[in-house]
Amino acid sequence: MDDEPKSSEPAVDRRVESRVTGHESRAAASLAALASELSELDAGGLRRFRRTLETAQGPRVTVDGREYAAFCSNDYLGLASDPRLVAAAQEGAARYGVGSGASHLVIGHSSAHEALESALARFVRQPRALVFSTGYMANIGIVTALAGRDDAVFADRLNHASLNDAVLLSRAQFKRYPHADVDALERLLARSRARRKLVVTDAVFSMDGDVAPLRAILRLCERYDAWLIVDDAHGFGVLGPQGRGTLFHLGVASERIVYMATLGKAAGVYGAFVAAEPQVVDVILQRARTYIYTTAPPPLLAHATLAALDIVAAEEWRREQLRRLIGVLRAGLRASPWRLPASDTAIQPVIVGDNRKALALAERLAERGLLVPAIRPPTVPAGTARLRITLSAAHAADDVGHLARALCELA
Repeated sequence: MDDEPKSSEPAVDRRVESRVTGHESRAAASLAALASELSELDAGGLRRFRRTLETAQGPRVTVDGREYAAFCSNDYLGLASDPRLVAAAQEGAARYGVGSGASHLVIGHSSAHEALESALARFVRQPRALVFSTGYMANIGIVTALAGRDDAVFADRLNHASLNDAVLLSRAQFKRYPHADVDALERLLARSRARRKLVVTDAVFSMDGDVAPLRAILRLCERYDAWLIVDDAHGFGVLGPQGRGTLFHLGVASERIVYMATLGKAAGVYGAFVAAEPQVVDVILQRARTYIYTTAPPPLLAHATLAALDIVAAEEWRREQLRRLIGVLRAGLRASPWRLPASDTAIQPVIVGDNRKALALAERLAERGLLVPAIRPPTVPAGTARLRITLSAAHAADDVGHLARALCELA
């Protein structure tokens, strides 16, 4: 009989212990590698941090316990906190509930979505519209639905990241042309033997505020049998009669155009839409994975956006005020050493160049109660770090003048 005491603990398998230790060691190494990548971002002045907004969007906000005059929102017409939209959202919640409960193609497509799509199509004078959850998802859905391996997509080098990602996901040939260079675009189109050709471009470029040469691009699309996909996220509601967008601002129309705009900027709510010929929209509905495989946006937001469209169309004074404020800012910075690209839109970038200098300038402005974001690579090309000033019809001229004076003093 064995007189040695028996342990109640099971024997440890040293091989299992060794494997666990090995896994932990590899996990630690992986985490250390990620920490090193973050350190590299710090060293290059490229690490991003969030601020916590404690109030509704507006020209004056409270962030992290302090009040600022904010020049960093895309709420171009000052509608994000408009009491009429708040009331419409409340009415929509009472009528439709909060969540949509399913994707559009299952049972999430409500009468509010249907009414909004009809209203959007009328607003931009297109036969049909389709609502997406975000502009990013809309661009991904449009390009991947219309282009594949045998096709080619021609893109402005300064297009929004969502358009670039869309082309990569489509697996089509990706041809980029220098910013707004229609001659370079024509050379690329002339050489292409792709089955289907798409030209994709921002209408108003989000980091520079300039407008694409859409008339010239459309002529090339007609000459070389290409579709023209226009991302009007920053023109919709701001440009054109009644805020109908950049196409109306430039007097451009064609059955070849596939038009996308967002509803969380000038319209003050949330979401995006695509508008085009019925066959185009139906192909997108059938093939766009970002539409098919996601829950439909809350119908209360569609209901609120219907109210927003009425305000956008009716209140021309908002666009007039925005134009006045653009003039105030540019006049105030005329004598400063900062480089301001040509822009007649709400986006007014101040080019600084160096990443750390842009961050330091943004911090100095924050100390004066002025909130302006420093935008750095990869959002913008290397060496073009900037302050991205965005103006709203809700800003006071005094606040805009204060910003201009502060920038001149800090120069």
